[in-house]
Amino acid sequence: MAEQRWDGRETEGAADDARDAGRARDPRGTEHRATEHRDTEHRQTDPRRTEPRGRRASAQEAHAWADLVATARRTVADGLVVGTSGNVSVRVGDTVLVTPSGVPYDRLGPDDVTGVDLTGRQVLGTLVPTSELPMHLAVYRTTGARAVVHTHAVHATAVSTLVDELPLIHYMAAALGGPVRVARYATYGSDELAANMLRALDGRTGCLLQNHGTVTHGSTLDRAYDRTAQLEWMCRVWLTASSVPSLTPRLLTPDQLAEVGERLRGYGQRG
Repeated sequence: MAEQRWDGRETEGAADDARDAGRARDPRGTEHRATEHRDTEHRQTDPRRTEPRGRRASAQEAHAWADLVATARRTVADGLVVGTSGNVSVRVGDTVLVTPSGVPYDRLGPDDVTGVDLTGRQVLGTLVPTSELPMHLAVYRTTGARAVVHTHAVHATAVSTLVDELPLIHYMAAALGGPVRVARYATYGSDELAANMLRALDGRTGCLLQNHGTVTHGSTLDRAYDRTAQLEWMCRVWLTASSVPSLTPRLLTPDQLAEVGERLRGYGQRG
């Protein structure tokens, strides 16, 4: 039985008993509790957080957010971005869920849902949306895309500094709608960059951003991501072939690419 002081509070020994009981109730251990404390402290002090805005996420938005976080983490695991240098978004109705600014993807959880409407007004969450929000919104306003992936992939970024259009090194350019263009450079997060990107994306589902990286979009997160990975791979192939001394890579003709485009229309499983 715990000893009582004259003022009714437990003695130090009783407090130790209480802590021991707490450990018994929480089998996850001290390290887990310390992690929980750090996470709580981070949520309370993170300067990227704002006051809570808007409504609670719907079940559909919560599911889409989980997919978005998984895709964002995949860009890091696959080497397409370093740290938080890229961003991912998905559209659910008229709400755009997007990765927040400057937060490592492995720290994002269900309570970090960040969403804006098509004007950019924040309607979900407390974290500030990505600085590249103008690019994402420009895609959704002008195309039927439901997902956008932006990366700083190494080979694609290197190619963006060398040419105005990725040479037709491989027929999978047809899967992006044709020869991949390079959007003229503009400061990240600017409306000018968003406008340059839209010109490069005209008739395409992906483009390069000069001295910056890649943007791809699709009807699903998986399709947008696959196009990003495919674009990075094509850039790597072209750079590899171009690096062979005294030889010039053979390229496809526009007619050859158009033939592949027709074949791709019927590619994959039906129904």
